[in-house]
Amino acid sequence: MAQQPGLLSSLRSRLRTAPPPPHHRLQPSRGYHVELGAREKALLEEDVALKRFKSYKNSVKQVSKIGNVLTLAVVLACSYEIAVLAVSTK
Repeated sequence: MAQQPGLLSSLRSRLRTAPPPPHHRLQPSRGYHVELGAREKALLEEDVALKRFKSYKNSVKQVSKIGNVLTLAVVLACSYEIAVLAVSTK
């Protein structure tokens, strides 16, 4: 029982004297206004070969709306079937 106060005080002193976080993590790996390299510029350029695969915003919205309507229709049909089954078993 005499060792516990020493253990607690050493634990408290260790917690009080925690080492500061490393300084290199506070700085970003790259500066804010650094010019892009040649490879990065080439990757950001528009590729003519991929242009035909580009999705267009309006068609994506239309497909999304159709999907939402179909999902709603399936949910309503399932709910109707469950309700009919519940009423017919009573």
